Amino acid sequence: MAIAAAPRRTRTAAEDQAGPPPLRKVAKRPVAQKPRSAGHLVGYARVSTAEQEPALQLDALASAGCWRVFTDHASGSREDRLELVLALDSLRPGDMLVVWRLDRLGRSLPHLLETVTGLRERGVGFWSVTEAVDTTTAGGRLVFHLFGALAEFERQLIRDRTLAGLAAARARGRVGGRPRTMTPAKLRLARAMRAQIPPVSLGQIAVELGLAKSTVARNLAASSPAPVDDPSPAPRRRR
Repeated sequence: MAIAAAPRRTRTAAEDQAGPPPLRKVAKRPVAQKPRSAGHLVGYARVSTAEQEPALQLDALASAGCWRVFTDHASGSREDRLELVLALDSLRPGDMLVVWRLDRLGRSLPHLLETVTGLRERGVGFWSVTEAVDTTTAGGRLVFHLFGALAEFERQLIRDRTLAGLAAARARGRVGGRPRTMTPAKLRLARAMRAQIPPVSLGQIAVELGLAKSTVARNLAASSPAPVDDPSPAPRRRR
């Protein structure tokens, strides 16, 4: 059975006079605006190895308007990055340090906060292109205040876990620090050697026990009220 085709709609005279319908406006995606800086925009790029290419970062920094870009080939965990030191030294009040992404400046959150705080104290701004973080604006400063709060929270968690681990170790009889060289058995032997007549010298006891003379003297003094440097017993007083 054949299906009849739908009749074709014809345009009316009024539609012909009105013309084509207006085009629908599509909202444009907001683009991060270039920050207003009275000074220069100094860029910093970093790749971890010499084999990696920083071309993507360099193009982004050039598009951002950086008049000079410093490039490092080093790990982000290193603090002795030569180009970063040169970039920070070249900044003057009113300038702005620009990076392609936050992790290019440093992988550690405390180091990142320390660097940006030092820039703010010098009157220098900071702009991360990808994250659109601009410390010269109220929103950018709010973001870094949140970063600082998270870093402080992380430090407090690490401190609490460390204290809890030490308390658990002490409850099991384990004490931190270096092991004691003067064991109870060695201390008893040293006291017995000092009790001989004539007493054995501290130097000879140290050689026999394999300890330092100061260690022997300190432990003997702590365990006995009598002075340990007296080689002979005190003479009796005549009545």
